[in-house]
Amino acid sequence: MMSYSIFHNLTIKAPLKTVFDAISKPEHLNNWWTLKSSGSPILGSEYNLNFTDPYNWFCKVSKVKDNVSFHLKMTESDKDWLPTTFGFDLESKEHGTLLKFSHVDWKEDNDHFKHSSFCWAMLLNGLKNYLENGDIIPFEERN
Repeated sequence: MMSYSIFHNLTIKAPLKTVFDAISKPEHLNNWWTLKSSGSPILGSEYNLNFTDPYNWFCKVSKVKDNVSFHLKMTESDKDWLPTTFGFDLESKEHGTLLKFSHVDWKEDNDHFKHSSFCWAMLLNGLKNYLENGDIIPFEERN
């Protein structure tokens, strides 16, 4: 069966640990992605990703290595996001951290897949601006 994937790479002018914390700790996720979230970056740990009441999703940590990688497999979400896995792999570079993002195992190359790819690009740009400039876009304006 064919599956589809989203990939984005970007360099963030911040140390590995700072980027890792921003992609894995709820207090940071809420500043660039979720409305409210919970979870711990421990293998098998459950994360709750709440975007609004109708979009109250859950996933499990499927891969984690401090300051190197963090991946989540969806367990409860929109049907298009099941059973996808998204994650972040980090590499230290001379001027910051290279973030390699992936969102894999989409069942269809449909409108939601294409919209999600665009949204991830915008959100990752928001993450970059959050870490480099301290910018926090209010949740209602992240679309």
